[in-house]
Amino acid sequence: MMNFVSRLFSRKRPTIAEARAADATAIAALHAVSFRRGWGEDEILRLLLERNVVTQRMTAGGKLIGFIMSRLAAGEAEILSVAIASAWRGRGLSRQLLNLHLRRLAGLGIRAVYLEVGERNTPACRLYRRAGFNEVGRRHGYYEDGATALVLRRDFG
Repeated sequence: MMNFVSRLFSRKRPTIAEARAADATAIAALHAVSFRRGWGEDEILRLLLERNVVTQRMTAGGKLIGFIMSRLAAGEAEILSVAIASAWRGRGLSRQLLNLHLRRLAGLGIRAVYLEVGERNTPACRLYRRAGFNEVGRRHGYYEDGATALVLRRDFG
Protein backbone atom coordinates (compact mmCIF):
# COMPACT_ATOMS: atom_id res chain seq x y z
CA MET A 1 0.00 0.00 0.00
CA MET A 2 2.78 2.42 0.90
CA ASN A 3 4.46 1.77 -2.45
CA PHE A 4 1.19 2.65 -4.25
CA VAL A 5 0.82 5.92 -2.30
CA SER A 6 4.45 6.79 -2.96
CA ARG A 7 4.01 6.28 -6.72
CA LEU A 8 0.73 8.19 -6.69
CA PHE A 9 2.26 11.33 -5.20
CA SER A 10 5.71 11.21 -6.78
CA ARG A 11 5.50 12.92 -10.13
CA LYS A 12 8.48 12.72 -12.36
CA ARG A 13 10.17 16.08 -12.60
CA PRO A 14 10.29 17.33 -16.18
CA THR A 15 13.68 17.37 -17.87
CA ILE A 16 14.80 19.35 -20.91
CA ALA A 17 17.20 18.07 -23.57
CA GLU A 18 18.01 18.55 -27.24
CA ALA A 19 15.39 16.91 -29.44
CA ARG A 20 16.43 14.13 -31.80
CA ALA A 21 15.02 12.71 -35.02
CA ALA A 22 13.52 9.88 -32.94
CA ASP A 23 11.29 12.51 -31.25
CA ALA A 24 9.52 13.45 -34.51
CA THR A 25 6.48 11.23 -33.93
CA ALA A 26 5.86 12.48 -30.40
CA ILE A 27 6.47 16.13 -31.34
CA ALA A 28 4.08 15.84 -34.30
CA ALA A 29 1.41 14.28 -32.05
CA LEU A 30 1.74 17.09 -29.49
CA HIS A 31 1.75 19.72 -32.23
CA ALA A 32 -1.41 18.22 -33.75
CA VAL A 33 -3.40 18.55 -30.52
CA SER A 34 -1.96 21.98 -29.69
CA PHE A 35 -2.66 23.87 -32.93
CA ARG A 36 -5.45 24.12 -35.50
CA ARG A 37 -3.13 22.98 -38.26
CA GLY A 38 -0.71 20.51 -36.79
CA TRP A 39 2.53 19.74 -38.56
CA GLY A 40 2.92 16.19 -39.81
CA GLU A 41 5.63 13.83 -38.70
CA ASP A 42 7.49 14.30 -42.01
CA GLU A 43 7.51 18.10 -41.56
CA ILE A 44 8.79 17.77 -38.01
CA LEU A 45 11.45 15.26 -39.01
CA ARG A 46 12.72 17.52 -41.82
CA LEU A 47 12.99 20.41 -39.37
CA LEU A 48 14.77 18.29 -36.77
CA LEU A 49 17.33 17.26 -39.38
CA GLU A 50 18.06 20.82 -40.55
CA ARG A 51 21.37 22.17 -39.26
CA ASN A 52 19.92 25.61 -38.71
CA VAL A 53 17.03 24.40 -36.52
CA VAL A 54 17.40 24.15 -32.75
CA THR A 55 14.82 22.13 -30.83
CA GLN A 56 14.53 21.27 -27.16
CA ARG A 57 12.13 18.70 -25.79
CA MET A 58 10.67 18.45 -22.31
CA THR A 59 9.91 14.99 -20.95
CA ALA A 60 8.49 13.57 -17.74
CA GLY A 61 8.62 9.89 -16.98
CA GLY A 62 10.00 9.22 -20.45
CA LYS A 63 7.04 10.90 -22.17
CA LEU A 64 7.23 14.08 -24.26
CA ILE A 65 5.28 16.86 -22.58
CA GLY A 66 6.62 19.89 -24.43
CA PHE A 67 8.96 21.26 -27.06
CA ILE A 68 10.28 24.49 -28.55
CA MET A 69 11.76 24.88 -32.03
CA SER A 70 13.63 27.76 -33.70
CA ARG A 71 15.22 28.36 -37.08
CA LEU A 72 18.52 30.29 -37.20
CA ALA A 73 19.69 32.63 -39.96
CA ALA A 74 22.32 35.38 -40.11
CA GLY A 75 22.63 35.93 -36.36
CA GLU A 76 18.88 35.90 -35.78
CA ALA A 77 16.37 33.23 -34.82
CA GLU A 78 12.67 32.73 -35.31
CA ILE A 79 10.76 30.63 -32.81
CA LEU A 80 8.68 28.39 -35.03
CA SER A 81 6.62 26.57 -32.44
CA VAL A 82 6.22 26.00 -28.71
CA ALA A 83 3.82 23.55 -27.09
CA ILE A 84 3.18 22.07 -23.65
CA ALA A 85 0.80 19.13 -23.24
CA SER A 86 -2.53 20.32 -21.83
CA ALA A 87 -2.24 18.16 -18.70
CA TRP A 88 1.01 19.96 -17.82
CA ARG A 89 -0.04 23.57 -18.51
CA GLY A 90 -0.29 26.16 -15.76
CA ARG A 91 2.85 24.98 -13.94
CA GLY A 92 5.39 27.43 -15.37
CA LEU A 93 6.91 24.80 -17.67
CA SER A 94 6.63 26.91 -20.81
CA ARG A 95 8.60 29.65 -19.03
CA GLN A 96 11.33 27.16 -18.09
CA LEU A 97 11.46 25.77 -21.62
CA LEU A 98 11.53 29.24 -23.21
CA ASN A 99 14.22 30.54 -20.84
CA LEU A 100 16.49 27.57 -21.47
CA HIS A 101 15.94 27.86 -25.22
CA LEU A 102 16.75 31.57 -25.19
CA ARG A 103 19.97 30.87 -23.28
CA ARG A 104 20.85 28.21 -25.85
CA LEU A 105 20.24 30.64 -28.71
CA ALA A 106 22.31 33.36 -27.03
CA GLY A 107 25.11 30.82 -26.55
CA LEU A 108 25.03 30.17 -30.29
CA GLY A 109 25.67 33.87 -30.95
CA ILE A 110 22.11 34.81 -31.85
CA ARG A 111 21.56 38.57 -31.46
CA ALA A 112 17.77 38.76 -31.92
CA VAL A 113 14.84 36.36 -31.67
CA TYR A 114 11.50 36.82 -33.42
CA LEU A 115 8.16 35.04 -33.17
CA GLU A 116 4.53 35.42 -34.16
CA VAL A 117 1.70 34.89 -31.70
CA GLY A 118 -2.04 35.39 -31.94
CA GLU A 119 -3.03 38.61 -30.21
CA ARG A 120 -5.91 36.73 -28.51
CA ASN A 121 -3.53 34.15 -27.02
CA THR A 122 -3.29 35.93 -23.68
CA PRO A 123 -1.18 33.32 -21.82
CA ALA A 124 1.41 33.19 -24.61
CA CYS A 125 1.52 36.98 -24.99
CA ARG A 126 2.08 37.30 -21.23
CA LEU A 127 4.83 34.63 -21.32
CA TYR A 128 6.69 36.36 -24.15
CA ARG A 129 6.39 39.85 -22.69
CA ARG A 130 7.72 38.60 -19.34
CA ALA A 131 10.63 37.03 -21.25
CA GLY A 132 11.57 40.41 -22.70
CA PHE A 133 9.87 40.30 -26.10
CA ASN A 134 8.47 43.52 -27.57
CA GLU A 135 5.95 44.02 -30.33
CA VAL A 136 7.57 45.13 -33.59
CA GLY A 137 4.69 44.52 -35.99
CA ARG A 138 1.25 43.10 -36.67
CA ARG A 139 -0.04 40.77 -39.36
CA HIS A 140 -3.77 41.51 -39.68
CA GLY A 141 -5.88 38.54 -40.76
CA TYR A 142 -2.87 36.23 -40.50
CA TYR A 143 -4.73 33.27 -39.02
CA GLU A 144 -7.51 31.24 -40.69
CA ASP A 145 -10.09 32.76 -38.35
CA GLY A 146 -9.00 36.27 -39.37
CA ALA A 147 -7.15 36.94 -36.11
CA THR A 148 -4.12 39.20 -36.02
CA ALA A 149 -0.65 37.89 -35.32
CA LEU A 150 1.70 40.00 -33.25
CA VAL A 151 5.31 39.98 -34.39
CA LEU A 152 7.53 40.05 -31.30
CA ARG A 153 11.27 40.51 -30.96
CA ARG A 154 13.81 40.08 -28.20
CA ASP A 155 17.38 41.34 -28.49
CA PHE A 156 20.34 39.90 -26.63
CA GLY A 157 23.13 42.01 -25.22
